[in-house]
Amino acid sequence: MAAPKLYAGAKLREVRTRVGLTQKDFAAKLGVSLPYLNQMENNNRPVSTTVLLNLAQEFGLDVTELSSGDGERLVSDMREALADPVFSGDMPPLADLRLAASNAPALAHAFLDLHRAYRQTHERLASLDEALGREDARARPSPWEEVRDFFHYCDNYIDAVDRAAEHFANAEGTDHSIRQVAVAALAHIGADVTFDDTDTLRHYDTDSKTLTISNRANQESQTFQMLLQVALLQQDKLLEATLDFARFQTDEARSIAKIGLANYFAGAALMPYTRFLQAAQDTRHDLEQLATRFGASIEQVCHRLSTLQRPGAKGLPFFFVRVDQAGTITKRHSATRLQFARFGGACPLWNVHRAFEQPGHFLRQLAETPDGVRYISLARDVSKTGGRFGAPTRRYAIALGCEVKHAGQLVYADGMDITRTEAFEPIGISCRICERKTCHQRSVPPLERQLSVDPDTRGLLPYTVN
Repeated sequence: MAAPKLYAGAKLREVRTRVGLTQKDFAAKLGVSLPYLNQMENNNRPVSTTVLLNLAQEFGLDVTELSSGDGERLVSDMREALADPVFSGDMPPLADLRLAASNAPALAHAFLDLHRAYRQTHERLASLDEALGREDARARPSPWEEVRDFFHYCDNYIDAVDRAAEHFANAEGTDHSIRQVAVAALAHIGADVTFDDTDTLRHYDTDSKTLTISNRANQESQTFQMLLQVALLQQDKLLEATLDFARFQTDEARSIAKIGLANYFAGAALMPYTRFLQAAQDTRHDLEQLATRFGASIEQVCHRLSTLQRPGAKGLPFFFVRVDQAGTITKRHSATRLQFARFGGACPLWNVHRAFEQPGHFLRQLAETPDGVRYISLARDVSKTGGRFGAPTRRYAIALGCEVKHAGQLVYADGMDITRTEAFEPIGISCRICERKTCHQRSVPPLERQLSVDPDTRGLLPYTVN
């Protein structure tokens, strides 16, 4: 099968702008004519092999950046937004959405922001929260959604923060545990670390410069919280500069994002990029071995694997998701073509939901999405106890997966017959945009399809999708 043609006009323009060249000079560097470059930048022509090689040689570009997946994310998000009942008529053709994502990504993002604002206003009115008549009730994205989308469209990889965390972890060599390094770093700036029998996981008293960690938390969580505090105290300038670049609309979003960046630093310091990537490859991504080697939890390891997108040294493109018992997605990221629903829960046919039924076990699944892409998915429950009798237990399920073409690099694929079509279960993203006609778990009909209702016949569904 011939490789798909690569259309990356927006990315080419971005590279040219970054290096400060005119179209004429840029074309000369790439060894093509000015009209040819113009056609590539406007997606009238695919990026040629010659251009790919010259981009790597002349500008040191990791050519995998040209197909980073942002286009697929935008297309998926636009399809979900356009499935909203507010949009009457037929769904725009998929080809049109792909053109918008590749040729006008800023416009596509603006459309998504507008739809999100509409949804929030609609939800305020529906819940009678007095949105009308209040000066502070202007439609705008919630801080959580704004921060979520920031990490989503950064490919869940923040280069400056990741490298700073790796430098911090490696500064004392590998003879010291990262926990010792964190305590020493805090002591260097005059902060003491104490442990107390408290429900509060982490508290820092700015007056006494005392960091109190709950001794009810497990070792992994304690170390992570120490590293998070290191980020807030020692890496404040870096975090603030990154926040300035992001240009959040509200102070609340900026505050949430700062904690998110501090969490990112903690995870990257706990599992430094180069060492962690090598260990992941050596163990064929064995989560338990990685957790033991780096003193991390299974969830922390899964999350870290989904961030290994450093240009020139990328890991496997994974998706990672966490859901609660109601099926609501509480964490999500995908470096693959699989994109998660922005609103609502995940597909009920996905094995992540079954993890609650078999606690303590890894569940494997071969799955195929409506676009024909096949994946291997690994799911497991995650329970977080309160550390004392009577304290509530938070229960989640996590899933990690990648396209099945990478199965040979996963220990979890051993013994699975990836050559048999029948082994792949059909899954989707959201019922509103899923094209499957006979899904026995469908909750609502797909909005872009016509329905037929026969009062004399009842099949899996009370209607037939045409």
